[in-house]
Amino acid sequence: MSKIERAIISVSNKKGITEFAAELSRLGIEIISTGGTAKTLREAGVNVRLISDVTDFPEILDGRVKTLHPKIHGGLLALRENPEHVRQMQEHQITPIDLVVVNLYPFEETISKNGVSLAEAIENIDIGGPSMLRSASKNYQSVAVVVSPSKYKLVLDELKQNGLALSENFRLRLAQEAFAHTAHYDLVIANFLEGLIRPSGTLFPDELSLNFEKVEDLRYGENPHQKAALYQEFNTPEPNLVSAKPISGKSLSFNNLLDLDAACRLVEEFNNPCSVIIKHNNPCGVAVAENLVEAYQKALETDPVSAFGGVMGFNRPVDGALASFIAKGFVEAVVAPNFTEEALGEFKKKKNLILIPLETLGKANKLKKTGLDFKRIRGGLLLQEIDQMPLRKEDLTIVTQKAPTPQEMETLLFAWNICKHVRSNAIVFATGNETIGIGAGQMSRVDSVKIAITKSLKNLKGSVMASDAFFPFRDGVDLAYDAGITAVIQPGGSIRDEEVIQACNEKGMSMVFTGARHFRH
Repeated sequence: MSKIERAIISVSNKKGITEFAAELSRLGIEIISTGGTAKTLREAGVNVRLISDVTDFPEILDGRVKTLHPKIHGGLLALRENPEHVRQMQEHQITPIDLVVVNLYPFEETISKNGVSLAEAIENIDIGGPSMLRSASKNYQSVAVVVSPSKYKLVLDELKQNGLALSENFRLRLAQEAFAHTAHYDLVIANFLEGLIRPSGTLFPDELSLNFEKVEDLRYGENPHQKAALYQEFNTPEPNLVSAKPISGKSLSFNNLLDLDAACRLVEEFNNPCSVIIKHNNPCGVAVAENLVEAYQKALETDPVSAFGGVMGFNRPVDGALASFIAKGFVEAVVAPNFTEEALGEFKKKKNLILIPLETLGKANKLKKTGLDFKRIRGGLLLQEIDQMPLRKEDLTIVTQKAPTPQEMETLLFAWNICKHVRSNAIVFATGNETIGIGAGQMSRVDSVKIAITKSLKNLKGSVMASDAFFPFRDGVDLAYDAGITAVIQPGGSIRDEEVIQACNEKGMSMVFTGARHFRH
């Protein structure tokens, strides 16, 4: 292992750099640096040699050219064991550079600002930095490269333990991180520019590049024999479910995260206090009420058996009164805007209960919901807009002789908002602002109706039914009527719509069409 004798430092993110450079200097390592970084280091008392003193050439073009020079890249790329490389270095007075500490112009931060101009974005595209990182990484056997302040301590520890040398394996890991860093940087720039030239109204790029960073390994995937990990999308608005930190309980599993996401998406549908219970990525109880305790009790009454071991979602802070009700059963996880001290006291009895504060759940309808939905298939990827289509009373078409009552209309809209979060084929029975039966994921719609009826623990007389897609036959409506359903909301669009409408008219039921469906596969 060769010793580190000379380092070049040029960083945009100055976090921890003065302490790191000062320690390198104390170890006897010569520091070479560029404009702003050199100024920062000198002000901190670190002895620095300017890049222009090495290249014998000034920084020019407003700093666009300063490290793009043979005396820099020759010092990085030369193979130290190659006699001809050594001879050429001596001939051209090129000194080896053993350590590169570089992070890049803040392009991603710049383009995230409101009103940023193209000119400002372009000026924050780093050229010299990525070039040095790539040169150093290519020659990792002789040159170490550091792109993250999180590695400063590790590097110092290795240097001290190995007599100012770094092992080849450690250098290789640093090189891989550097190439990943420059790849991410280039990808952000490419995506930004692609967004500028993409035709108006076009959502999907011709070439799709995904940009995610690993957050942690998970206990396992959907099943214990499957390995899994959690990744965060770059440049995602905060806070979000991936960045949210549990304040109690065991570590999150793959299935926990899927169910928590389902709970968040559903509870965001409502402004008033709402309680959602999710099991296996389906709601098994939803209610809106004047307070969360009442909402939770009503949601739980929908299907208390399925709620066992479920995930709970709320759009208001959880207080002690609500926590005491939740703590009576077996719950995997709870996500809410916050938890009061009284609630945390109640939950202390549940050591494995996962509690996740996510403040945006109380502000859902004030936030712009955008984004794309990804689904992996063999050999490729499906990409679509997220299903966020709102529905208002004026969007509905009354197709039966009898119109829904004002109360039925409100409940129909409530059930419809839930239906789009249930696996297809989906049927939701509701009364007031609470679910009383849910049928999910069946291959035939009539079977989903049968399951919703079977699941219901309350009298269905006077309740309403929502269907995520049209009824292909009248059998589902006939069954619902026999169970007590008086009003139906569905997309319409079947070749047998008239048959289904006739069934409702015969039975004195009201039906409205939405003109849009909500399949969820």
